[in-house]
Amino acid sequence: MSRTEIMLTEEGLKQLQDEVTYLSTVKREEVAERIRAAREFGDITENSEYDDAKNEQAMLEHRISLLQEKLRRARVIKDSEIETDKVSVGSTVTLRDVDAGEIRIYTLVGSAEADPARARLSNESPVGQAIIGRRVGDVLTVPVPVGSLHYEILAIGKMS
Repeated sequence: MSRTEIMLTEEGLKQLQDEVTYLSTVKREEVAERIRAAREFGDITENSEYDDAKNEQAMLEHRISLLQEKLRRARVIKDSEIETDKVSVGSTVTLRDVDAGEIRIYTLVGSAEADPARARLSNESPVGQAIIGRRVGDVLTVPVPVGSLHYEILAIGKMS
């Protein structure tokens, strides 16, 4: 596994920590209970409930391990480090699509907390890479599979 830093906002760090805690306590106990119940069905060599529960346990432990590794590699961007004069991880950026005239607002986050459906873009995404380090008034071109997008940066703020 790569040892590169994983950039997280303070909110993203808390979410990962909460997920590890939940999976390590509540979810582990639920899966252990499923395994105990499946054993009561008798011979485990031909017990699909037992096999399913053991598979779920393996996937759960893998997920916990991945999250713990992300936490070990985390570089937390503190609110005080988020700049408003240029785009950085933690910035909320208002963009105008130059071609369509549409206004879009994105929050730039590390890849571990990216969620495009919530307008949280990874700093490693094409748009994220194109806007990082830019300032209000900059016009930029983002190459995408269907051509290029052209954006103007209208505002930069701290994530809310």
